[in-house]
Amino acid sequence: MSDGFWIALMTEHGPWALLVFWLLFRDQKKDEGARAALNRNTEIIVELTTLIRERLPQKGS
Repeated sequence: MSDGFWIALMTEHGPWALLVFWLLFRDQKKDEGARAALNRNTEIIVELTTLIRERLPQKGS
């Protein structure tokens, strides 16, 4: 976004508009971090499940 956009936003709506954008941006970054951690945890759980299934005795064998 250009500098003109931010200047127009400030002159028309004041600092509240920037505060809202900043809070939304910060919330998005927190969500991205949480999702990355959950995705990594899911990968680890899948790997552990696969290892356990490989080591358990098979039925009928």
